[in-house]
Amino acid sequence: MSYKKLLTIQDISCVGQCSMTVALPIVSACGVECAILPSAVLSTHTGGFTGFTFRDLTEDLPGIKDHWVKEGISFDAIYTGYLGSTKQIGYVADIFSAVSKEGSLKIVDPAMADNGKLYYGFDDVYAKEMLSLCRNADYILPNITEACFMTDTEYKETYDRAYVDSLIKKLTDAGCKNIIFTGISYEEGKTGVVVFENGEYSYYEHEKLKNSCHGTGDIFASAFSGALLRGKTAYEAAKIAADYTYLAIKYTATLDNHWYGAAFEPVIPDLLRMLSE
Repeated sequence: MSYKKLLTIQDISCVGQCSMTVALPIVSACGVECAILPSAVLSTHTGGFTGFTFRDLTEDLPGIKDHWVKEGISFDAIYTGYLGSTKQIGYVADIFSAVSKEGSLKIVDPAMADNGKLYYGFDDVYAKEMLSLCRNADYILPNITEACFMTDTEYKETYDRAYVDSLIKKLTDAGCKNIIFTGISYEEGKTGVVVFENGEYSYYEHEKLKNSCHGTGDIFASAFSGALLRGKTAYEAAKIAADYTYLAIKYTATLDNHWYGAAFEPVIPDLLRMLSE
């Protein structure tokens, strides 16, 4: 197996077990070199904390990219998470073309919405810009809400496969390639991942836990990206990522007052085991 190098572009929430503080250790645990490009630095994430600090690094992105180009630095894969503005999306699209190796993978987690609502500070213009970035990706990892905003589709809490298929068709008609649909639940007490790759549909389902945690989308996306770079198929990588995220949520439920994120570190040995199978 060759030694792969992945670049992840997203914010750093110094405390909170999400975004870059999730991506770096998980991708590294997968045996993949993980370079980072932070889009912002926050003292904590914004989900439940108050008075957090925020430093926008948007205008640092072009200079970092230019230095990498000058040094001949390139990557086998680029994985993006939360991006704070349409301007950042434009800069990331330029980074895609500037520092990718031939045949490199682009993986976009369009982290912008959940439960039928956009995150604070985002609007329909942002959703359309995110769709344009998704067109340039080899794999996108939306949830139902994000897919709805990118395709102007009415959000539904209860749905069937026909509804999911219609979202997949709208995304592919818009130019998206392979879609890893997260958090898809067709029956009560179950949830899973739809993998739509090269026109083929597959679904991996598992138990839906009662508790939820901040940052689980980042855990899934990071494990998926790392497993994919380790040579797993998209379905295998999605299954590993789903099972690993499940174990992190389940472990977190045993802890007292661990409300701000999912305790993914204690179950890293399980991730390593799954990667070796």
